[in-house]
Amino acid sequence: MLKVGLTGGIGAGKSEVSRLLARYGAVLIDADRIAREVVEPGTPGLTAVVEAFGPGILAPDGSLDRPALGSIVFADPARLATLNAIVHPLVGARSAELERAAGPGAVVVHDVPLLTENGLAPLYDLVVVVDAAPGTQLDRLVRLRGMTESDARARMAAQATREERLAVADIVIDNDGPLEDLEFQVRGVWSELTARAAKG
Repeated sequence: MLKVGLTGGIGAGKSEVSRLLARYGAVLIDADRIAREVVEPGTPGLTAVVEAFGPGILAPDGSLDRPALGSIVFADPARLATLNAIVHPLVGARSAELERAAGPGAVVVHDVPLLTENGLAPLYDLVVVVDAAPGTQLDRLVRLRGMTESDARARMAAQATREERLAVADIVIDNDGPLEDLEFQVRGVWSELTARAAKG
């Protein structure tokens, strides 16, 4: 099994890369998706988050109101650390369970937005960073995700810097260009990953 950590700043295109790798045959373990699962209604995770942040972070149906929580934690590093201390251990346990279920020759790609911030690079056989210039990230967040520029800048500022991410990278995928360029690069990366997995 080859354990790959995949990361990139918000708006860099990491989700598109993980989608392509899964299409080529990677076993994808998506930390964001798991992070949503572990705070679904009725979970111990959601109970702990409500205890830490109050009932104001719940939607009328009892689910987590992500924008309400986001407005609290992305403006306050200490509150963000509190949230991470609740959610990250739950995500780690579920990720380990999914990894154990993958076959011995699998390429297991862990899609981890905060890999750099949380010092997780040593957990993987190699780290793939999806890189885009900050201007490109900002444009995508405002134009494609409908964020205000100030919200987008706050989200970017809450993450590692571009230089910090590149410092932990074994492979860098440049995603400043069009989708066709990205697909070509990801195919090449997939060939490299499968070759490494075959060598054991």
